[in-house]
Amino acid sequence: MSIYADFASRRARQIVADIVALAIIVGAILLGVVVHGTIAALGGVFVKLQDAGTGFEGTMGEIGDRLGEVPLIGGGIRGPFDTAAGAGGSLADAGRAGQATVEALASIVGVTVALVPILVLALAWLWPRVRFVRRARETRALLRLDDGLSLLALRALDDATARELARISPRALSDWRAGEPGAVRALAVLEARRAGVRVDAAAPRRADAPGAPR
Repeated sequence: MSIYADFASRRARQIVADIVALAIIVGAILLGVVVHGTIAALGGVFVKLQDAGTGFEGTMGEIGDRLGEVPLIGGGIRGPFDTAAGAGGSLADAGRAGQATVEALASIVGVTVALVPILVLALAWLWPRVRFVRRARETRALLRLDDGLSLLALRALDDATARELARISPRALSDWRAGEPGAVRALAVLEARRAGVRVDAAAPRRADAPGAPR
């Protein structure tokens, strides 16, 4: 199965478009990674906040434990230090929550930055490429039929512009109905070219059409 047109100029344009599209996809992914890393770096503030809170909690807790061992007055003295240790723990929790929030935000923004260009590209490039491949494959399948040229010519009568039909014959429809070989083949070539397929000289030349004389 060929994914490119048989004609050099169109094939070159398709190859260039594919290379550009792949470059855009890689660039979008790299940009998403950079954006994620940039936002995630802001989490360093919350890492320091967590470390500070954890350190303060540990220090105040240790002082409270030591003072609590003082006979008679220890219980009363350690109270403020236990409260301070609790505040340090809350500070550490806030740091951890901040890190989680920043990481989630970095992931969402990073994926969005990468995904939006890729989705736009899928609509502008990938879908037309898929349609081209399917149409070219179907056209080649028709050309393998005995009356493939006539079938393609029939499609050309529906798809071609008046100017294109006039260049082939001023009576294109009548010629197709009559099975006129030259007109049928010209119409088939026109339709096949739209699909990026070259009608080989060895392609079946039967031009039988519904209603054509036997």
